[in-house]
Amino acid sequence: QPTRSPSTTSALLRVLHPHPTTHPRAAPSATPPPHTMSYPSTREEDIKMMLACSTHQGTKNCDVLMEPYVFKTRNDGVNIINLQKTWEKIQLAARIIAAVENPADVYAVSARIYGQRAVYKFGHYTRCQAVAGRWTPGQLTNQICQRYGEPRLLILTDPRTDAQPIMEASYVNIPTIAFCNTDSPLRFVDVAIPCNNKSKESIALLWYLLSREVLYLRGQIPRGAPWDIMVDLFFYREPEEVEKADDASALPAASSAVADAPAIAAMGGMDAGDVAPDVAAADWGAAPEAAAGWDAAAAPAAEVDWAGAEAAAAPAADAAAASWGTEQ
Repeated sequence: QPTRSPSTTSALLRVLHPHPTTHPRAAPSATPPPHTMSYPSTREEDIKMMLACSTHQGTKNCDVLMEPYVFKTRNDGVNIINLQKTWEKIQLAARIIAAVENPADVYAVSARIYGQRAVYKFGHYTRCQAVAGRWTPGQLTNQICQRYGEPRLLILTDPRTDAQPIMEASYVNIPTIAFCNTDSPLRFVDVAIPCNNKSKESIALLWYLLSREVLYLRGQIPRGAPWDIMVDLFFYREPEEVEKADDASALPAASSAVADAPAIAAMGGMDAGDVAPDVAAADWGAAPEAAAGWDAAAAPAAEVDWAGAEAAAAPAADAAAASWGTEQ
């Protein structure tokens, strides 16, 4: 076998290992390798919120492509999702979203009612386009469609419910990010975020974390400062709950107006009875008093003799009927 000269061997070593510290036999350095991910300080708090919102609870069915994201299976057959991978996938998805120059080229889609409010909030804070409700067929493929668009990225709440936009995105080569449960199909899904996409609290929390991470990466929010937006704004609210909240807020407003009447009277120099009269002491059975400038005799009579009026109107009706028969 041909032997290599020492100069050739040293040249090859310099090419393969340009830095002396990267040599396999070199002493390990204190700095972590470049591929190690540095976790922000909010990681533990985010995972605690995921546990509180049941993000880790999957279904009893498990797709073969979702098996790497399953941590364990409980005795009742429910699969538990690994929240570490969920959090890492949120970081990856946020970096993809932040890499798009124009935020309007990102579509946030949710056909399920539990994710529609969260989608609108995500579009409001990240300036992305929110598509909530029914997806118009041909929105990505038919140019004569009224809502036709050419986005660069799709974010979906449920791959099973949002199957139509995923199919159209595959026709025009648009990458997709989806929140996937253990039984969700991963066909044409580029980035799957394992989570519980059937709970309204879990869906709202994931959209909240994703929007916050996007704002962190864009520099709109300092990394160390907390976001002043509460996650409650992303929660879906039932219409009955909204009505009850409105009624409950209306009652304290009316009671506070009556309670503040003495204070208002004291500041304005008026009598408290002028501002808030005692309604309970009013005599509602008394007759109304005549106003100033009106004659009491001009008031209408309190009682009407309806029997006399009917008796007076009966002859007139008979006469009208007789005259009508004569004309016939």
